[in-house]
Amino acid sequence: MTIHGECFCGEVKYKIEGPLKNARSCHCSRCRKAFSAQASAYAEVNHEEFQWVSGEELLTYYVGKHGAGKVFCRQCGSTLCGVYQDKIHGVTLGCINGDPGVQIEKHIFVGSKAPWETLPNDGVPQYNEGPHSENVSI
Repeated sequence: MTIHGECFCGEVKYKIEGPLKNARSCHCSRCRKAFSAQASAYAEVNHEEFQWVSGEELLTYYVGKHGAGKVFCRQCGSTLCGVYQDKIHGVTLGCINGDPGVQIEKHIFVGSKAPWETLPNDGVPQYNEGPHSENVSI
């Protein structure tokens, strides 16, 4: 299975030769700022299966003090993936072309969601904290 993705302007493209896993939606304040939205929707990827196809020269990497960050197109601003310790570890689901082969498995950090956000009542587990916490809301 090959998954293709691209930024908003279409200049940066990538492919993944393998499945995505652990799809989630994060509602923390940091993701709201990083993605300019109520939450981020992303899935993990095996970094060896990820490859830039075009536009790599347009990428900007932002990495915080703990080694985690994001990669975005400096031309259109689309956040394409997340990095940790210099390796691609996840991709934003919104930049994938077609069906990514996953569905959101959990909503995380709902304890710090924006006060104006209404969470879906779709039976997907909601965690007040991180993905490994046992503090489930529903």
